[in-house]
Amino acid sequence: MKRRHLLTAITATTLLLTACGANDKPAGPQAGAEVKPGGTLYLLTDSPTQQYDPARSSSLVVTGLQFVHRRLTSWQVAPGKDTTIVPDLATDTGKPSDGGKTWTFTLKDNLKYNDGTPIKSADVKWGLERSFAAAFSGGLAYHKDLLSPGLAYKGPFEGGKELDTIETPDDKTIIFKLARPYGDWNWVASTPAFAPVPKGKGAEANYNEHPVASGPYFLEKFERGKEAVLARNTYWDKATDDTRKAYPDKVVWQLGQQTNVVSKRLIDDSGDDRNAFGTSFASPAQLAQIQGNASAKSRLVTSESGALAYLALNTERGKLTDPKVREAFQYAVNKAAFQVASAGNAQLAGDIATTLITPGLVGREQFDPYPTKPEGDPNKAKELLAAAGLPNGLDGLILVTRNENGGPEKAQSIQAGLAAAGIKVTIKTLDEDAFTAEVQTKPNPDYDLVLESWQPDIPSANANIQPLFQSTEIGGGGFNTSRYNKPEIDKLITEAQATVDPNEAGRKWAEIDKKILADSPVVPLIYTRNSYLHGSKVGNVIIGRFPAYADYRQFGIIP
Repeated sequence: MKRRHLLTAITATTLLLTACGANDKPAGPQAGAEVKPGGTLYLLTDSPTQQYDPARSSSLVVTGLQFVHRRLTSWQVAPGKDTTIVPDLATDTGKPSDGGKTWTFTLKDNLKYNDGTPIKSADVKWGLERSFAAAFSGGLAYHKDLLSPGLAYKGPFEGGKELDTIETPDDKTIIFKLARPYGDWNWVASTPAFAPVPKGKGAEANYNEHPVASGPYFLEKFERGKEAVLARNTYWDKATDDTRKAYPDKVVWQLGQQTNVVSKRLIDDSGDDRNAFGTSFASPAQLAQIQGNASAKSRLVTSESGALAYLALNTERGKLTDPKVREAFQYAVNKAAFQVASAGNAQLAGDIATTLITPGLVGREQFDPYPTKPEGDPNKAKELLAAAGLPNGLDGLILVTRNENGGPEKAQSIQAGLAAAGIKVTIKTLDEDAFTAEVQTKPNPDYDLVLESWQPDIPSANANIQPLFQSTEIGGGGFNTSRYNKPEIDKLITEAQATVDPNEAGRKWAEIDKKILADSPVVPLIYTRNSYLHGSKVGNVIIGRFPAYADYRQFGIIP
């Protein structure tokens, strides 16, 4: 399943400003105050646009798209707890049958769009069919190969062909006939493409600028590069929606904002900016400003954990084809230096990672197959290289990194640690487009090592493991940048995906985690932390254990 990396598709703040725990009660003027219905929430972003076409969106359940579109299922997110699946448009989280190959959902009563027309099962089917059309691609695609193996289906717009693996026997029932058993289908049903689109609508390329809304708000005004204004959908029935609070009367996205200006506005905390939430990165100088401002520091929330940052080793390249050589990197890398390069110190950056599955997911086991100090063990790495026939170490390796978000500085910390172990690398810094072309698309890419990070798209270990390590994800835009290809692992991934019981599936994913790390295709670095700055009148800014992003559904304005 080829789709965009979540971290590049969401405008989530990663300010990393303070070591306070997630959802600490602030010490500022809003401490103890409760949000009330009403008011206007302002979301400040450096992005020039927002994507409101669900077929093209990678937005998580807790972020921007949820204001306008609902999905079959949703997530219950809370601090200190694993995220669980709950119904959204459906009455339950889906009924599997036929060993997990067939899933049936029933829509709730009294579901309406913002124009007052009823939401029907055929609309969910139509929305999914739209996602197969080339003109409306770009969103998460977990569903596609399961509904149309080999992506033979090309959408409904050429000849009006329907996708016969989705059945809608009546207006309330939708049945999915999958190509193979898939235990996470109920989680997949929470991805954007499962938002309903009225059958026959959305043929135009700019549907994202005037979508039909099923959520608590509709898009009242959209001006690219300036703003997107969301107003209440009077036909949204709170009794049918257990996860969206929908406190504000309006939500205004201020688009194309300069990050330094956003930071200053939120620090100053005056006028409408008291009702604002920032979604853009801040420079180190801006971070220092906030650290020195007691009021601003009181308006920060920080995640418990976050994305897995890791060093991928090109397992098809030179000496890195040998697992024994790759094992040396587990000891050569200085993870403590990487923490400092990421956010100034270890506590701000996030905990050191030793597993592939990130915290907060069912079945995750904490283990460390290569125990060493945070600074690594260069001598141990040298011994392993010598035992693998490389007594003089390695030379001439190419380390690729992105040029944004401190990529060069992080790469330099890796470079220095490897040099101490006799591994010499040259850093190649690329912009996002060049990075994608070289690392993810090129048939024979010119790199040995690559710095990456990954936040799963759904709260399942499946979304941690499959995109990064299944052989089908090598090249063609996939995210298997270690180019790891092992039939045994492919088989185990398919078996785990087919397991319907979540606890049993969790055990299988944990074993796969251990088996992959035994081959050392990657070096886990840290589980990155995210922090958010908001105005003094914005309340309920909480972050669950997963994902490491603030839950926009809970935001409200303090009178």
